[in-house]
Amino acid sequence: MKIRAIVHPAEEGGYWAEVPALPGCVTEGDTIEEVMANLQDAIEGWLDVANSRHEIEPTAQIVEIAV
Repeated sequence: MKIRAIVHPAEEGGYWAEVPALPGCVTEGDTIEEVMANLQDAIEGWLDVANSRHEIEPTAQIVEIAV
C-alpha cells in the first residue's frame, strides 16, 4: 500500500509530516530519515486505532484488501 504524506521543514529545525488521507495523522523528526520512520509508525498506529473502533455486526464479514 502506498499512502501520500507531505513533509514540511519545521520552524525550530527538523521536519514535520502529515498524511492528508488520514485526518490527524502527523509526526515529526530531526532528519528526513527519522521523520520517514516516524511516518511509518504513525500510519500503522492510525490504521490500528481506526480498525479497532468499529463494532462488527454478527452477520458481517471481515475482509482484508491489499492496495
